[in-house]
Amino acid sequence: MRHWLPVLAVLASGGFRAQNLPAQDGAALYQAHCAICHEDPEEEGAPGRDVFRQMDPEQILNALERGVMRGQGSDRSRAERRALAEFLTGKTAGADAQIRLPNSAYCSGTTAASSPAAASPRWNGWGVTVTNTRFQPASAAGLSAREVPYLQLKWAFGFPGASSASSQPVVWGDRLYIGSWEGDVYSLDAKSGCIYWMMEAEAGIRSAISLEQRPGEGLRAYFGDLAANVYAVDALTGKQIWKTKVDEFAFARITGSPTLFAGRLYVPVSSREESQVSDARYPCCRFRGSVVALDAESGQQIWKTYVIPEEAKPTHKNRRGTQIWGPAGGAVWVAPTIDARRGVLYVGTGNDYSPPSTQFSDAILALDLETGAVRWARQMVQGDIWNGSCRGGADPATCPDPEAPDFDFPASPILVDIVGGKQLLIASQKSGLLYALDPDQNGRTVWQQRIAKGGTQGGVMFGPAADERNLYAAISDYERLGGGREPNPNAGGGMVAVELATGKVLWRTPAPPCGDRKPCSPAQAAAVTAIPGVVFSGSVDGRMRAYSAADGRILWEYDTVREFPTVNGVAARGGSINNGGPAVAGGMLYFNSGYSHHSGIIPGNVLLAFSTD
Repeated sequence: MRHWLPVLAVLASGGFRAQNLPAQDGAALYQAHCAICHEDPEEEGAPGRDVFRQMDPEQILNALERGVMRGQGSDRSRAERRALAEFLTGKTAGADAQIRLPNSAYCSGTTAASSPAAASPRWNGWGVTVTNTRFQPASAAGLSAREVPYLQLKWAFGFPGASSASSQPVVWGDRLYIGSWEGDVYSLDAKSGCIYWMMEAEAGIRSAISLEQRPGEGLRAYFGDLAANVYAVDALTGKQIWKTKVDEFAFARITGSPTLFAGRLYVPVSSREESQVSDARYPCCRFRGSVVALDAESGQQIWKTYVIPEEAKPTHKNRRGTQIWGPAGGAVWVAPTIDARRGVLYVGTGNDYSPPSTQFSDAILALDLETGAVRWARQMVQGDIWNGSCRGGADPATCPDPEAPDFDFPASPILVDIVGGKQLLIASQKSGLLYALDPDQNGRTVWQQRIAKGGTQGGVMFGPAADERNLYAAISDYERLGGGREPNPNAGGGMVAVELATGKVLWRTPAPPCGDRKPCSPAQAAAVTAIPGVVFSGSVDGRMRAYSAADGRILWEYDTVREFPTVNGVAARGGSINNGGPAVAGGMLYFNSGYSHHSGIIPGNVLLAFSTD
């Protein structure tokens, strides 16, 4: 009877999740994200706290979700918006502020009470393997190159209230696990899409979930949110086991997926602070990227290694008189890659946010698994100080070089075996360069290859895939027309195959034109997924394609920019495919469609499942 309780609780409440509702700090959210405008007497049109006290929470929610503040509200989860509305008005939001789903959206009968199957197929975590190859072997994929052209949509699932879908699905046996930008985490039936359970985290989920079968305990799910919290939950019921906040900085977040290995969870920490600097009132910058090791059993911190060892200090003031701080930056956007042979993990880092520049920004770092100590580092770009103020009218106090390239490493390094028993560490960068590094020689460059033009949203974004011989990389090179907000329909996109041992380009397939679609960008920023003989890559114009691994021919294509009937009754539409890549397991292909957090991107809120049945 114990396993039935979560399902019965949901059904009895008309489909509303009745557990794990977080207690958000509305005052802290206001100070971090709203006060810079609403507490400024010179900011016209931004009402003050006295005005908000006269309103109802539902009015605030309406402004944040459908009204003039929708742009700001889209960056907050449902729980965060509710906490803000209640703090600002001093009143409790009504039941209408919650999301309800029909009973038909939930799994029923013995199916709902059963444990997740422990057998294959699986796609676990960001990269399938802890080496982040993003390659699914034939035995687990259950899908051959011959069958791929016959893939058809089996079901669609709509994310309630969401305007963006960027997390990556994972599969464990007969269950699929995924998070949403609204902060909802779901356990779904992998074949039908019905809901086993859903819980609400404090903030949105952008990363993949990692699963662990624990002896005598069952299956656990681990994930991070956009408020820098890490969670462990019972994967059967969705009950929270522990929650740990890994960084107290207001703009800290977990965008890369935590990596689970040998009883520890290795968590990358990034932030959105660099985007705040477009406002000259913001005292840029104090955030420092890091990697945190947590005990998977308890959530207790074992070690934390900052990309910038020293804390930021006051430096000088900008033109407006705002105090500037530094050094700052070095966000870690990627899932850590584990090297069990050498006892290290690898991550790529981002640019500096404010002067002075640092030695570990735009670098590949090797950290000791036990202690977090930096074993070695390879910085690929020096002096890359970039933030939101560099886009126009740069102030030297915050942007000493307006031409700073913003050449992050937004993709996880890939540890691969090559002929002769050697291993290489493959790193891909927004510069458009691929690097093969020698992990036995402190990251010495074995080869490098330029495959793209590169840029702030260019080069290789969320990651290639690798089989036993080749690397398959999608090209972003997203551009805006004339410095405006609309994307350039003639720039970016395409797939490239590179020989792992030598760096030689084997084939290159340009992106097909996206036609008369508005907005239109052929850029391919999402992570790539490979199975034997086939490579999958999504595009900003909303298309998912399967390429022949042998010669780059397009074997299959599906246009997701349309409305979908969904298994959970939520209105859903596809859009740009960005960030997370497809998961392939048990003869099925799963991926999200819809991304709305950059201009020129097509919003959407749908998870799609395909098979040849």
